[in-house]
Order: sequence, then structure tokens, then C-alpha cells
Amino acid sequence: MSDKRMNKQLMVLVSAALLGACSAGPDYKRPEMQLPEQWAAQQASDKAAKAASERWWNLYADPVLDKLENEALAHNADAQVAIARVLEVRAQLDVAESAQYPNVSANLSKTRNQATLAGSFPRPATAPRINTTTRATLDASYELDLWGKYRRSSEAARAELFGAEANRDAVRLTLTAQVAQQYFALLAFTAQEDTVKRALVNREERLVMEKRRLELGVISEFQLHQAEAELATAQAQLANIELARQRQETALALLLGRSPREVMNVQLEHGTPTLNAVYVPDGLPAELLLRRPDLKAAEQKLIAQNARIGEARAQYFPSISLTGYLGSESVDMAKLFTGPADIFQFAAGISQPIFNAGRISGNVKASEARRDQALLQYQQAVAAAFGDVRNALAAQSAARKVLEAEAMRSQALATASKQAELRLQVGSGSRTEFLDVERNQLQADLNRFEAERAQRAAVADLFKALGGGWQESKQN
Repeated sequence: MSDKRMNKQLMVLVSAALLGACSAGPDYKRPEMQLPEQWAAQQASDKAAKAASERWWNLYADPVLDKLENEALAHNADAQVAIARVLEVRAQLDVAESAQYPNVSANLSKTRNQATLAGSFPRPATAPRINTTTRATLDASYELDLWGKYRRSSEAARAELFGAEANRDAVRLTLTAQVAQQYFALLAFTAQEDTVKRALVNREERLVMEKRRLELGVISEFQLHQAEAELATAQAQLANIELARQRQETALALLLGRSPREVMNVQLEHGTPTLNAVYVPDGLPAELLLRRPDLKAAEQKLIAQNARIGEARAQYFPSISLTGYLGSESVDMAKLFTGPADIFQFAAGISQPIFNAGRISGNVKASEARRDQALLQYQQAVAAAFGDVRNALAAQSAARKVLEAEAMRSQALATASKQAELRLQVGSGSRTEFLDVERNQLQADLNRFEAERAQRAAVADLFKALGGGWQESKQN
């Protein structure tokens, strides 16, 4: 068979293979799930979903909180690690996609050898015993991706990149929610500290007055000891609250990614957040919740494992590889790039697995099992996400009711405290009654600040559960 005919048949074979090329393994399809009826199955654009989830904390209208969130996103260690992970996976995608293209390399070599004079075959007298050969070639190799092995590998790597980006967004969402909650806790401790300090000043002044009244014989030592006890109670409360505030400052400074020196000498600004409640409108699309970063990461993991099945199944089929080189070879360096020194080689090879002791089938089964695990994890994550929303809505409702009740209780006790003090002054009330009311008022004020913190934190939890904020659809 002539070389021309052989080359023609090879080209026909390669062309037919390319025309019949396909991707092994199943194509991904999002699994069907039974979503709540009040969540309409509408399509939301990725751009709108992304815009809805960004900077959700702006709804608190607190410039100090905005500044802290920006600082945390820029310097928090976990956020920086997540960004570095995205860069790593993006590089791995480049490696996976490179397998779909030919490998080309330039080679230059020079060899010098000496032939034996005592060999089995005599050398011609005119042939030199020592030869120096210089070789310069451009080598290329390429494996035809007939069955989609490398395409499936790239698909899996791309899904892993999207998953890493979703994990980065999940870290950022969790971080921003933690910063907001820690900030609200700091504001609550500061408000409690100020309240106890005011109460402490009043009790110190009262103790001075009680000592004078004791000297005048107006009160007994029992009443003086009561005043001393109330002062000591306020001092203990203040010490505990100061400790809690300092710990809260440390925790927030660490979240912000501040240096060890700044952590030791932390000084944080205090603002006045105004958002107290968030109402989720009815009929929000299910895609609003499915855009949560952790759910997107779980789905991308499922997509990647689904693609890995095709990559494993492609090993069953034959592989066609093309190799060749083009260059020059000469014993005379000056003639290396002349016409007589030209060399080339082209080769095509086909490899078909016949026996591998179940290695390929084992890899396919393992890939399918990993896909099934990823599917169950995704379904579980979706169910847990709706559970998070349900709990967050309930927590926000309960926190709002607690705040309203504590505010009412604090106001009522403030009025009762004034009345008890007036009754004491006119002699119609007892000192024990006044002290009880005053003590209850202080505790009610502290509880009100804690309820306000819990209510604001519940709102942050709701944003976290929903994956950020949202944009209500405009109806004409």
C-alpha cells in the first residue's frame, strides 16, 4: 500500500471520528424538588439576584456599620483565604482546559559519539570514527477528545471554580452577618454600661445622704446597709458588663482582621442603626433562596461530580493520539538549517483498553457514588435552607414581640419608680418598696437593650438565611 493511500485512509478515519465525537456520561439536569407553595417557581436573572444580595446591611442606615463591614471584607483572614482558594481553583481549570489543545515544544540537542573499531561489522575506511550531530526540532502531540474525556474534565473543573466562588460568597455573607451581630452586641453592652453607671452615681449620692441621715438619727443602720448593698450590686453589674463589652470589642476586632497591636488597643466607633424589622413580601420566587451561596456551592459540587462520571466512562473507549516533529539534523553546524538537513515525522496511534482488572468500571462506579452523595447533600442543603428561613422569620417575630414588651415594661417601671420615690418622700411608701421598684427598673432597662440587640441580630439572621437582600418585582 502506498504512503499516499495510507495517509488518505488515516485522514478519513480521523475525520469520521471527529464527526462522530460525543461526550460520554450523563448531562446535568437540576433535580426536581417539592418547594413550598408560597414560593412561586419563577425565573430570576443572575444579575438581579446578585444585585439583591450585595450590601444588605445598608438597610440599617448606619455609616459606622458600613465602615466596619468594608474593613472586614478587606482584611478578614477567612475572607482572604476564600479568595486565594478561588485563584487556586481557577488555575486548576486552566490546567484542565489545556488538555484539549496540542502540546508543542522546541528542542535543541547536540550529541558526540565514537564508534568502535573492534565490532562485528567493519567500518568503512572513509567513515569518521567520531561524529558530532546537532538536532533542532519542533515537537507536537495531541490526543483527539472523541468521547469528551477532556471536555467533561473541563466541565467538572469549571463547576469546581463556580463552587469555590460560591463558597467565597458564603464566607463573605457569614462574615458580614457576624460583624453586624457583634456590632449590635457591642452597642447593647455600651448602652447597658452607661445605664449602670448612671444608676451607680445615683446610688453613691444616695449612700452619702443616708450616712448623713444616720448621723442625724433619721434612719437606722439597717437602711444604711441596704443602700450599701444596692451600691455594691451596681458595682458588680458594672464590672461584669465592662468585661463583656471588652470581650465583644476583642471579638469584633478579630473579625475585622486587625493586627495584634490594634487588638490590644482596640477602639471602635459606635453608631445608631435604625432598622428594627424586615418583612418578607409574599410570593418571593424560589430562585431567591436557591441563589444562597452555600446552595450554589452544593449544586456546583453536584455538577462537577456528574461530569466526572463522563470523564471516567470515556476510559472505556479508544483514544487516538497524533505525534510528530519538524526540524533539522546535521553533523555540520553551519548546514543545520539548510534544505538537505530537514527532517520530519508524523505518527498516529490508536489505543483500546482490553483488560484492566475492573479498574475503569471501578472508577465509573465510584464517580456515580460520589454523584449520588452530592445529590443527597444538595437536596439536604435546600431543605435546611428553607428551615433556616422559617426559623429566622419566627425568631424575628418573637424578638420583635419581646422588644415591645420589654420597652413597655421599662417605661412602666420608670413611671412606677418616680411614683415610689414620691411616695417615700411624703411618707406614704416604704423604702423597701422604692428599692424594689428601682432595682426592677434597672434590670428592665438592661433587658430592653438586650432585646433590642436580639431583634437586630434576628434581622441579620434573616438576611443570612435568605442569602442577602432582595428586590421586589415591579408590577405595572
